[in-house]
Amino acid sequence: MPSKKIFIIIILFAAKAGVLFAQDSTLVGKPLRWSLAQCIEYAKKNNIQINSLRLSKLTAQQEYLLSKASRLPNLTGQASQNFIHQDKQGNVAIVNGNSVVTGGGSGITSSGQYSVNSNVTLFNGGYINNDIIQKNLQVESANLNIIQQENDITLQITQAYLTVLLDKENIISDTSVVNTSTAQVKLEQQRFNVGSVARKDLIQLQAQNSTDKYNLTSAINTERTDLLTLKQLLLLPTNADFDIAKPDTVVFNTSLAPLQAAQDTAFKNRPEIKNGQLGLQIAQYDVKKAKAGYLPTLSAGAGLGSQYTSGNGYFSQLGSNFYQQLGVTLSVPIFTRRQVKTQVEEAKINADQAQLNFDNTKVVLSQNVERAYINVQNAQSQYDAAQEQYKFNQESYRIANEQLKIGASNTVDFLLQKTLFVQAQQAVIQAKYNLLLTQKIYDFYRGIPVTL
Repeated sequence: MPSKKIFIIIILFAAKAGVLFAQDSTLVGKPLRWSLAQCIEYAKKNNIQINSLRLSKLTAQQEYLLSKASRLPNLTGQASQNFIHQDKQGNVAIVNGNSVVTGGGSGITSSGQYSVNSNVTLFNGGYINNDIIQKNLQVESANLNIIQQENDITLQITQAYLTVLLDKENIISDTSVVNTSTAQVKLEQQRFNVGSVARKDLIQLQAQNSTDKYNLTSAINTERTDLLTLKQLLLLPTNADFDIAKPDTVVFNTSLAPLQAAQDTAFKNRPEIKNGQLGLQIAQYDVKKAKAGYLPTLSAGAGLGSQYTSGNGYFSQLGSNFYQQLGVTLSVPIFTRRQVKTQVEEAKINADQAQLNFDNTKVVLSQNVERAYINVQNAQSQYDAAQEQYKFNQESYRIANEQLKIGASNTVDFLLQKTLFVQAQQAVIQAKYNLLLTQKIYDFYRGIPVTL
């Protein structure tokens, strides 16, 4: 049963590597019978990694808004109030850096300063504009990360769901085998009671019946384990009564799309390709931002303020001391001890690395699509061969069963034909779901949603 083992390995790895556990307590005690579409929809809403990426997107949006706001002037207000004590000898007291006018007698004087200031960057080598564009690209990249993770969880859920469907069909098959072998034992018991068959023939059928029941029990246990894997992959509560809704029919694709067309579609639509392109653009904007360090920065500032000291009229002092300030500042980098050059060179290296990452993404995607294409071809040929094998073994088993009923065949020959039939039946079931899975994966790379 190699394909069955592959199913189990894939699902167990996906369940352990893909998610953390967070459970929805509102589902406890409710019978859940979900279709594949319902499983995928629930996983997209509740998967922890996907929700974490959604929060990362919100952070990226805030960074974008902050970058846009850097074009605007700032505005700050400042107010200070000082109280000063003078001793009886008229010595000067200094409080908060302000000296008191000397004079006889002790007392407390006060002073205050009030101002409003604003600054705005007029030119900084295009740094702000490039930063705004870059931050917007990072928002787009964050959204593509979400889509990419949704794609990954979709395939994981599909694999787990089809594994449970395979288990259910195996149970139906094994149940039919048990029912048939039980009926055969009953008939053989009647023959033994009247002395028409030897005891060893009866015992052989009874042993085979026990083996069939064991296989059925194993199939039920396997379904229970695989259903738990799917349940945990969905992050359902431990006490949730969960099972899948078995579709009435399973539809296979009658034709296989050409490999080149599938690769072209994947390169055009897959989020990892678009994200790789954005990653390259983001890195290139880092180079532009770093180069802005070579250019001068021009900023403008303005301020309003006034001050007073106790002893004269408060409002008259504020009026007479009122001042307005307006100015510009030009900052020209002359020698930065290689700081800017290093930042530019490092940004260029990161851009080259982003290009390599993008190239690798394209190679990996191309290989994955090609592998999916070959998997479909292999699965199709295996399914066709399994069907032919099943057809002949089914007929051979039918003949052996009829011969056993009339005593024209011995028990050993019958059991051999039965074993071959059961193996052929299991092979065609496994080949069917292996073909279905490979077709769904290949179509998914082509941009076709997963449905049953």
